[in-house]
Amino acid sequence: MSTKMDPALLQQRELFKKRAIATPTVEKKKREKETERDDAVLKKPKVSSSSSASKIDTTSYKTTTGSSQYKFSVLAKIVKHLKTKYQENDDYPLSLDEILDETNQLDVGSKVKQWLQTEALAQNPKIEMLQDGRFIFKPTYKIKDRKSLLKLLKQQDLKGLGGILLDDIQESLPQCEKYFKNLQNEIIVVQRPLDKKKVIFYHDKMDNIQIDEDFQKLWRSVPVDAIDDQKIDEHLEKQGIAKLSDHGLKKAPPIKRKKAANKRKHLKKPRDNEHMADLLETYGDDK
Repeated sequence: MSTKMDPALLQQRELFKKRAIATPTVEKKKREKETERDDAVLKKPKVSSSSSASKIDTTSYKTTTGSSQYKFSVLAKIVKHLKTKYQENDDYPLSLDEILDETNQLDVGSKVKQWLQTEALAQNPKIEMLQDGRFIFKPTYKIKDRKSLLKLLKQQDLKGLGGILLDDIQESLPQCEKYFKNLQNEIIVVQRPLDKKKVIFYHDKMDNIQIDEDFQKLWRSVPVDAIDDQKIDEHLEKQGIAKLSDHGLKKAPPIKRKKAANKRKHLKKPRDNEHMADLLETYGDDK
């Protein structure tokens, strides 16, 4: 049997579906919760970039403990600037503010200035601090001309200290190349094999000894690069060649002091008064 529904009920059913689709209650509640959450987030005070920037002091951020790299970069610029002035024969002493002005570092904080004045520059081996608090560059050697350079090389030779690095001379004596031209007969330039650096020695003409060429060839033919002093000594002993064992001044043996007890043995014993023997009398009890 086929049953037919009432058309009025069908119409009500269709209207109900349309209303349900138009007003979804579950989704609406979810959306209301999401909008409330968004509103709460929006109401929270945001830290603006301008306010955060205002908390950082632009003048003191360089003086914090983590800015050691910045401090040493300031120090390096100062040392380089004073060295350049010295190389240009301008060794007039400058105060810290004058140095910072000439190196375009006026934005240095107070803590870094104090560190430079009391520690970094005052204890730097390449900087000399004067009594009035000003600074100048401190070269390795105090030489100003050809005579002072030659005198320094002579002293090094007389004291047995050897030569002086060319780099140290160039640092200490501005335009030293022109002086070397006039000292060609009085100096010897030797290049070290390891680092290729040049060393300047004083040429003492008293050391000019004529050595036989055959002896020079024999001397140079013996390879001793990989042999230490102990192996050389052992080789000489095997060949029956005596070696020099004393390389310095001999120490005087310690002076042995005689004990006080030994002196007493040599003291003369007291003698009896023999010249008064006839005058001595014995006193005893007479019975």
